[in-house]
Amino acid sequence: MTPVKNDARIAVGLAALGRPAYINLGRAEELPEERDVAVMRAGTGAVLDRAYAAGVRRVDVARSYGRAEEFLAAWLAERGHDDVVVSSKWGYAYVGGWRLDAAVHEEKEHSLARFTEQWAQTRELLDGRVSLYQVHSLTADSPLFTDEPLLGALAELADSGVRVGFSTSGPAQAETIRRALELRVAGRPVFTAVQSTWNVLETSAGLALAEAHADGVLVQLKETLANGRLAVSPPPALGALAAARDVPADAVALAAAFAQPWADVVLVGPASVGQLDANLAGARLDLGDDELAALAELREDPVEYWAHRSSLPWR
Repeated sequence: MTPVKNDARIAVGLAALGRPAYINLGRAEELPEERDVAVMRAGTGAVLDRAYAAGVRRVDVARSYGRAEEFLAAWLAERGHDDVVVSSKWGYAYVGGWRLDAAVHEEKEHSLARFTEQWAQTRELLDGRVSLYQVHSLTADSPLFTDEPLLGALAELADSGVRVGFSTSGPAQAETIRRALELRVAGRPVFTAVQSTWNVLETSAGLALAEAHADGVLVQLKETLANGRLAVSPPPALGALAAARDVPADAVALAAAFAQPWADVVLVGPASVGQLDANLAGARLDLGDDELAALAELREDPVEYWAHRSSLPWR
């Protein structure tokens, strides 16, 4: 497969492949009804093989993505690839029991005990492969901000050579980003990477991310398709642009993310090889100023956007 432009900026996230249920729209249609471990492992391998053939060398996982770390570790061992950049996250624990109908699929805890436990689990599976370890879904009210022992442990991890970052969620992403990047231990920043939700519907973190990038922080964009909304039911203006360009709607939405000069990495989260191919089309697409201006008009109020996201069912 011919490598795509922007391949160095693409990361494949395994949130949709490491567990049987997730909230992405359009995901269930790509997967069989019976999603046992073997099926999901095989699907993960197929997507990773396709991504690697296209030149993608970044993969993002998390402790809460079911068995995603395990699947990735097995794939790396089987293929022998030593040039894949791996990032993972701690803070949420997967508690879904590999059930589609679980009442709760993940539980969040930002504590020293959770970090210590999950970093040990990650190292057991991916020892020496993780170059970036991130706090999962940091919000402005997290106890992390005042937990000095936890911040000290994160600083020690950074001193060991593993980059330390955080991901953000919720309508106050910009506040969280600025506050977290101010944290210091022994005069040095705790965090040097941030992974935030940014898409044409939710752009509120943009200025804070641009500031972070200007300060040398690694900026990664996640949920670039609004958990599938922009692919399954795109706004009319997005659909019209896609039709005019003869590409899928998700390609246009992802091209808008790639067009942000402060975005170092753009994550995609396919559930199948077909979805990955459609996503990769966005890395080949250059949008004009008029097209980007039209997409900028699609932004939603952040509170409304996150309320809608919270209503998406796990399936």
